[in-house]
Amino acid sequence: MPITWQDATRELHLHNGRLSLVLAVLENDWLGQLHVGAPLDPAASYRHLGPADFRGFSNRVDDPIGLAVPAPGSGDFRIPALVVEGPDGATVLDLVYEDHRIMAGKPALEGLPSTYVEAPSEATTVEIDLADRISGLRVTLSLTIFEDRPIITRSMRLTSTGDGRLVIRTAMSSSIDLPDGPWELLGFSGAWARERHPHRAPLQPGRRSLGSLRGATGHQQDPSLFLLRPGADEVHGEGFAFSLVYSGNFLAEAEVGPRGSTRARIGLHPDGFAWTLEPGATFTTPEAVIAWSDGGIGALSDALHGLYRERLARGTWRDRPRPVLLNSWEGVYFDFDHRRLLEMARATADLGIELFVLDDGWFGERDSDTSSLGDWVVDRRKLPDGLAPLAAEVEAMGMSFGLWIEPEMVSPRSRLFAEHPDWAIGVPGRPRTESRQQLVLDLSRPEVVDHLEAAVADVLGSASIRYVKWDMNRNITEPYGGSLSPERQGEFFHRHMLGAYELWRRLTTRFPEILFESCAGGGGRFDPGMLAYAPQAWTSDDTDAIERLTIQWGASHVYPLSSMGAHVSAVPNHQVGRVTPLGTRAAVAFFGVFGYELDPRTISDGERTEIRAQIAFYREHRDVFQRGRFLRLRSPLGRDDVAWMVVGPDRRTALVAHIRILARPVPPPDRLRLRGLDPDATYRVEPWPGLGGDAVRRGGDLLMAVGLGLEPEDPPTGAPRGDFSARIWVLTTD
Repeated sequence: MPITWQDATRELHLHNGRLSLVLAVLENDWLGQLHVGAPLDPAASYRHLGPADFRGFSNRVDDPIGLAVPAPGSGDFRIPALVVEGPDGATVLDLVYEDHRIMAGKPALEGLPSTYVEAPSEATTVEIDLADRISGLRVTLSLTIFEDRPIITRSMRLTSTGDGRLVIRTAMSSSIDLPDGPWELLGFSGAWARERHPHRAPLQPGRRSLGSLRGATGHQQDPSLFLLRPGADEVHGEGFAFSLVYSGNFLAEAEVGPRGSTRARIGLHPDGFAWTLEPGATFTTPEAVIAWSDGGIGALSDALHGLYRERLARGTWRDRPRPVLLNSWEGVYFDFDHRRLLEMARATADLGIELFVLDDGWFGERDSDTSSLGDWVVDRRKLPDGLAPLAAEVEAMGMSFGLWIEPEMVSPRSRLFAEHPDWAIGVPGRPRTESRQQLVLDLSRPEVVDHLEAAVADVLGSASIRYVKWDMNRNITEPYGGSLSPERQGEFFHRHMLGAYELWRRLTTRFPEILFESCAGGGGRFDPGMLAYAPQAWTSDDTDAIERLTIQWGASHVYPLSSMGAHVSAVPNHQVGRVTPLGTRAAVAFFGVFGYELDPRTISDGERTEIRAQIAFYREHRDVFQRGRFLRLRSPLGRDDVAWMVVGPDRRTALVAHIRILARPVPPPDRLRLRGLDPDATYRVEPWPGLGGDAVRRGGDLLMAVGLGLEPEDPPTGAPRGDFSARIWVLTTD
């Protein structure tokens, strides 16, 4: 069994041959952490890794003792995992072990997204009860270890068992103590249109934090944190990945103490958070995912990719090939009618596109972003016959039909706002701040969720709609829950997020055949929580191929390619004005969920021929692109080139891309060493598209040890050269 209990030493050991977590009940009945990381012998005792006579911190100030649920006020001055204010106003807790239960499988979290198993044999869970007998607080710590993944998940349930009211001030999903250093922190930060740029720096004494207070995870920080040993790279070195399955305010933080130990915590952001627990009530934290490896950053990504692709994403579209789409947005924006859309669809159909998506502007009186959000009725000026005939005509051309919506928002210039101004988030008596001429609906109110479910369901049931792009284009200001009492306003952000999850759950359950894609002005709510409802997300509004290199590189540390929407757009690019070759735009977008965002009526015959070839190539290799193992070869940070590859599950097929950002004169000899191949196999290596020259045969061992030549002395005619050029190789075994 992957979780064992030694009664004599009161130790719990979570183990699967890939990692171990060892907990022990200490002398004062607190739950201590003895080890996390490298797999250990489950038959041995590890009590010697903890204090021999620990009875509290009174005589052990600053000792790096690991605790499973650290709380303040007891002499542990490091960042806490739990702060609860008792009826007397104090936040001191004496959490003592009471009991534990080991069970096969993995229970769901009520009202929250989480990873799951399809058979009980896939994972083992332990629930550990800790109690503060004075306040009546019970903490149930839930830990799950997967059978074949180097991953543990963690969450807490907090229950008030006494007669008094408790107020939760901090409730982190995970807290891990690492007894030695040094460590380096790898995070992923940015802004709109340049999300998830990697940044790495050594930890220093004190705290290093990433987080969001925007009501969503945001463009600025990803809800994940990597701790790496100095020198750890893609294939070597020890590291941890911490990732939060949540889509609202979060905090990911590491603190180095005065004696060099490190505590890492991740969970709900405590700023502005206060949750009241009445007697008998329970609060559940979101799920944290913890991965460990000594095989470098790439191994951590492998673990997260497999879990999120196979046991977080769910539903009809989890394992289906995702369709190649054309989105109307950058092609026509708001300027369209029924006839113009059909012209676009006809110009699209013979390219091999499988899904035609109508983006913003089809509802209310929406000619710009200044009105109509919330009025989810078809604009009969543009579409006099509604959506159904348009969808039917698109289907008659051999494509499915998709639609954009933004249900969580409302425009002040809308019928919905005129009828229910109190449904928009804002503090009574204070002005509301508009962003993009819109406000956010208060999803902490059940009547708002009910209304949105009915309104969106009417739209989705009115036509043959097979895809929905669900957008969310602004964050929350003036946070205030209209249905919450003054003393419960600290619950607003989380209750709002629970309402959003409930709306997603209802609609994805009612329409299981629809492929939902999440979006938030691009990557503003691209997080594990959303993947539980939408198996793919729009990675960024920035569609420039060169900008996308860093965005997709950073996102790939946590998220699988099957979750990352990536499109070819027109040039000059609408975000940065750059002109890049059509082949380069496709070479970057292939490594994601592939599509186009342009007006197909305006492209030349030569471009049409090239696009047909691109789509045929992607469709031929779609399963490898979407389900294969992604490997990062050369980072875009500080280099003039980027390289990555994806390898099929059986290692019989691989696709390698090399993108030249800036060309240099008289380049030195250069070879690209590959990874992840079968060293005993012989691969046919074929350049694509139109690089000239013949395919060659090379051993997997040679391709990984020596590599592919990047700068031949006499490049074949037609080979891409110069700035922003790209090459792709297709590797197949005999």
